[in-house]
Amino acid sequence: MSNHEYDPLLAADLEDRAWSWKSRPGYKPILFTFAALVFTFLVLMPPTRGMLEMVKTEKPAGYSMPRACTTITDAVNKKLRPEAFNAQQNGTETVKKHGREAKPLLTTYQVAQMAKVTVAILFLAAFLWGTEALPLGATDIMVGVMIYLFAILPINEISQAYMKDAVFFIFGILAVAVGVAKTGLDKRIGLILLSRIKSAKAFAFIFLPLLAVSAGFLSEHALVALLIPVLMGIYKVTCKMHGVKKDRALAIFLLLGVCFAANHGGPGSPAAGGRNAIMVGYLAEYGMPITFLEWMKIGMPFVPVMSWVIGLFMYLRLKPKFLVSDVNPSEVVKREVQNMPKFGGQEAIMAVILVLLVAAWILIGEHAGLGGPTLYAVMAMFLCRILRWDDIQDGVAFDVVGLYAAACAMGVALKFSGGALWLAGTFVNLLPDALTQGDGLVIGISLLTGTMTNFMSDGATVAALGPIVLPMATLANVSVWKVGLITSFSSSFANFLVVGTPNNAICFGMGKDPETGERLLDVMDFVKYGLPITILAWLVLWLWAVFGYWRFLSW
Repeated sequence: MSNHEYDPLLAADLEDRAWSWKSRPGYKPILFTFAALVFTFLVLMPPTRGMLEMVKTEKPAGYSMPRACTTITDAVNKKLRPEAFNAQQNGTETVKKHGREAKPLLTTYQVAQMAKVTVAILFLAAFLWGTEALPLGATDIMVGVMIYLFAILPINEISQAYMKDAVFFIFGILAVAVGVAKTGLDKRIGLILLSRIKSAKAFAFIFLPLLAVSAGFLSEHALVALLIPVLMGIYKVTCKMHGVKKDRALAIFLLLGVCFAANHGGPGSPAAGGRNAIMVGYLAEYGMPITFLEWMKIGMPFVPVMSWVIGLFMYLRLKPKFLVSDVNPSEVVKREVQNMPKFGGQEAIMAVILVLLVAAWILIGEHAGLGGPTLYAVMAMFLCRILRWDDIQDGVAFDVVGLYAAACAMGVALKFSGGALWLAGTFVNLLPDALTQGDGLVIGISLLTGTMTNFMSDGATVAALGPIVLPMATLANVSVWKVGLITSFSSSFANFLVVGTPNNAICFGMGKDPETGERLLDVMDFVKYGLPITILAWLVLWLWAVFGYWRFLSW
């Protein structure tokens, strides 16, 4: 009476239930209550001695001091208590505002308390994003509410912090991906990029390294955004060919493989991202300028080795879990393109828009940012009737856009309050003596940067740490280039939180079943696979670079 044959559809469901916390009823209230209690405890605790010393230290390294300010307390008062601050600077009595006495200056204790609360909000948001004890969108809003509730930033600046260029870029690129998929252009792009990749092994050991090297020169975010819709089409057709409803292992292999490989293309050249440009500027200011070729000589050999390690890890970890026998991207994209009409019409218009968009990123991205040109492309798709607003509502994951916006706001608050500086200083102070001298210092700084970049944007991490770590190089008798470049390289290791980099947010937002719209990635997938990748990245950086070929370079 019963059928005991293997059912891949049932197996997929069982696999999901086996690992997902969401299958356990009642877990969300428990996690949320735990988070609320810990957060309340942290808020009620007095600030640490280190925070108190930090906010009253004159011109602390790593904090950009506004004009007429010498301490973080001054900087906070200038923004939040401008009337009282100006009165103090002029040596006059505090003026009245709207007929009432203006608020007095914040004390050193209050500013240190603000820094502590900002760090507590960071950990609370990271916990809620990781566990989804609150829906992602609710946590996105909560970050802004908390920053306003504790008066860390003025309301207008909270709004500005949410509306960074990277946020517009993520929204725009998700919308562009909808247009690319709707016109079928993704299949033709897939044919160009994947026509010779005929197995999961070739994808892991040939395609991912080529992608990582390309990400050293081109926009890694653009590469990820172009590839995800193609890979989603390959995923869906492969599942249908093998009679499988869904194969999460295959989806994770394709999506996170591309995402992690693109992340680690950053050390390849100074052109890889804003974080590298920031470090180039710091090195020049420090009297140790570095050329494009010198950077490549130091960083590019790391990229293909690390991407091969990523491919090996993802292949060994996920290939045995495939419900399909294998994936042949070449066969899939060729078959899909054969069934398509001839190239032309809206597909051709979409191709022109996409080419112009990529050209704009390359030619004017440094001055216009990535978000502006991307929004122009979205408007062009509306004008050319490629997209309707309903398509945007159905295809764009607005909770993911909000997630990165909240992360940007969190970064602004951490930088302003001194919370980011305190986190960096605390980590440095925790380093054992072995990691404060020579190559040990280089390893310690890579640990610090690689950890912080998962909670803040890579650019903000390098901007905050650069002025702190470069002077440490001179004191420890280590090459300034070594310390500066290890900081920039490790800022590419944002793998285990969705908010770590736009690549992760784009991958998470676009990783949906093309037909059902079901999300194929979970927030915890980034922790589950991204944390081991980050550890491997550190090991490769140390063993292959610091203690490997770097010893044969002249510093």
